[in-house]
Amino acid sequence: MVELSGNLLYVAFILYLVATVFFAASIRDKHSSANTSRWAKLGIIVTVIGFFAQTGFFVIRWIIGGHAPVSNMFEYTAFFGMMLVLSYIMIYFIYKNSIVGAFIMPVAVLIIGFASMFSKEISPLIPALQSHWLYIHVTTAALGEAILAVSFGAGLIYLILVVDQTKATKRTFWLEFILYSLVSVVGFVIVTTTFKAMDYEMTFKWISESGKESELVYNMPAIAGPIDGEKLTEGFGPLFETPAWMNGENAPRKFNTVLWSLASGLILYCFVRLILRKRIAAAIQPLLKGVNPDLVDEISYRSVTIGFPVFTLGALIFAMIWAQVAWTRFWGWDPKEVWALITWLFYAAFLHLRLSKGWHGEKSAWLAVVGFAIIMFNLVAVNLVISGLHSYAG
Repeated sequence: MVELSGNLLYVAFILYLVATVFFAASIRDKHSSANTSRWAKLGIIVTVIGFFAQTGFFVIRWIIGGHAPVSNMFEYTAFFGMMLVLSYIMIYFIYKNSIVGAFIMPVAVLIIGFASMFSKEISPLIPALQSHWLYIHVTTAALGEAILAVSFGAGLIYLILVVDQTKATKRTFWLEFILYSLVSVVGFVIVTTTFKAMDYEMTFKWISESGKESELVYNMPAIAGPIDGEKLTEGFGPLFETPAWMNGENAPRKFNTVLWSLASGLILYCFVRLILRKRIAAAIQPLLKGVNPDLVDEISYRSVTIGFPVFTLGALIFAMIWAQVAWTRFWGWDPKEVWALITWLFYAAFLHLRLSKGWHGEKSAWLAVVGFAIIMFNLVAVNLVISGLHSYAG
């Protein structure tokens, strides 16, 4: 059953890639609108089939492990990708719009590809997670974040449409930085897969946050080594030590992974720019000719109005109830809790500025993009680098 579960996730991943191609083709269909073209219909059909395949993966893994598969980095990130796909399916049937799918489905593919780089081992739950609130809190929070993430796809389309690409400005710089960040995820998958195929390992002896001497195994060459670590195997690096405040059990290794992702992403981004001979956004912009910016602005806003209450319920209310049950306090300023609050405050400000201050169009699109950056920082940096009570998620 374990093999069947993995195969279903792989099938879903491939189907999402195919759906991305169909949605992209719908934009360029000259014979009908992108909303009603045969490519759009094929795209949503394949997306739904892929979603059911991934749901099968989720159910089978739940049966095998005896608990909802959202308890480690691989499981949660894969589930978040699945919820992103579900969120887009809902938005599609509300607006019958495939253009957003051409941007959201690649993000879902990147997230699931990112998830696949982590350990897929099914482990028993630690005591703090042995609660029905695991299913209630984590799944609801992931769904809320996924619906909010749809606003990112629509906001990104809007920015590519309206930002003037004829000259270099702060707007073009930040838009390219967003695209570079997405490319960095591709770089992470490539680098991680490469070193995994090589069975690369480098071992350090060091003293962790708990004060115990232990061995830390790197699966990539060490750009950043553990604090006062002693290298036990031959190989490249480290070039410098991990900052002193990153002294969690696996924080140095995870920080090293983040550095490799950024570096490989930069190389890959430069390679793409070399081929295109222009900014990536400038290359995409002509392909979106004819797209209605008011429609994608509306989709971005509606995604937030739907996702915000779901996120509030899952990431704050249910989380505080579970925290009281598990740790006898509603709030403890753990890094994960803090960033959930920051995310909530940001989207509350988004809605306030949109409704009270008239921040429509480009201003709203930039907010949608920044909101997604906060969500991804919470997913990647807080889980992988910052030590806290939620570090088990890494």
